[in-house]
Amino acid sequence: MGERHTAARSGAGRRVPSVWPMRKAIQFLGLVLVLQGVSGAIDHVAVQPFMGVVLNFFNRVVIPRLDFLTGYELYANLILAAFGAVVVAAGTAIRS
Repeated sequence: MGERHTAARSGAGRRVPSVWPMRKAIQFLGLVLVLQGVSGAIDHVAVQPFMGVVLNFFNRVVIPRLDFLTGYELYANLILAAFGAVVVAAGTAIRS
């Protein structure tokens, strides 16, 4: 009889929500950031013909509006790609 109360207090019958959808969303966001950073770096060095409008959003819209990045566009794109890799790694490290 005492065991029943212990199991009820420990939450043994409760369903724990899954973190799988959030993990996948974080990994997808990181992948998009990596692709945008690499694509922007390629676009800065040469012309990027493959999905340039989508993948070069950061390079063509965000960077020109930030004056302190003038002259550092390539570094900004590479830092964006590195940040995206960190986000992917963080999404992978989330435990279920």
